[in-house]
Amino acid sequence: MMVDTGEDRGIRLQKVLSQAGIASRRNAEKMIRDGRVEVDGQVVIELGTRVDPNVSVIRVDGARVVLDDSLVYLALNKPRGMHSTMSDDHGRPCIGDLVEHRVRGNKKLFHVGRLDADTEGLILLTNDGELAHRLMHPSYEIPKTYLATVNGSVPRGLGKKLRVGIELDDGPVAVDDFAVVDSIPGKTLIRVTLHEGRKRIVRRMLAEVGFPVQELVRTDIGTLSLGEQRPGSIRALRRNEIGDLYKAVGL
Repeated sequence: MMVDTGEDRGIRLQKVLSQAGIASRRNAEKMIRDGRVEVDGQVVIELGTRVDPNVSVIRVDGARVVLDDSLVYLALNKPRGMHSTMSDDHGRPCIGDLVEHRVRGNKKLFHVGRLDADTEGLILLTNDGELAHRLMHPSYEIPKTYLATVNGSVPRGLGKKLRVGIELDDGPVAVDDFAVVDSIPGKTLIRVTLHEGRKRIVRRMLAEVGFPVQELVRTDIGTLSLGEQRPGSIRALRRNEIGDLYKAVGL
């Protein structure tokens, strides 16, 4: 951590926070005095602190502040019928088509988590390779939440059965959470949360217990939520959303 009062070394911490859009300069100074700001793991309360934004790791209320303005973080609601790839050799519609037309100049984006063509929902697009890697790595156990429409009425004990776990042809699977959201004659809407990343895992799991999925939407990846986004829409993540994702993977 650089703590210096010389005018030729570093940038004042409150100015860095203000330029990052965290707060006005005055409010940033109050955050520092209140002990809400950390630099390289140490709480800073001295307003004369200077930092190198290219090197220092700054956190506010425990959430990391991303200072590199070349990094891109986008939430996409992938429409049904579109493939989860940045390009397709067979000319099929893919998420790269949306990026090409709406996010000019940001071609080298990673897509965090695939969805099969028949599934709608949240995909994170970013050029932050380390964050993307950690969000997808099984060791971080990032939960994903889905809304699934199935035929018929779901028996009371199904949630408990799925929490305990069932056996698929490529190994066991269990959900972290299960709930019936709504039901109408002949159909049930259920919400499942799990941190599995295997291909078509939700569809295979529900088919195994006798409830093939009719419609499927991924609504959440960790702390990131789809909210009211329309299918096909892309939005930039808010700073607190980015910070929460960093926190979830220990960055």
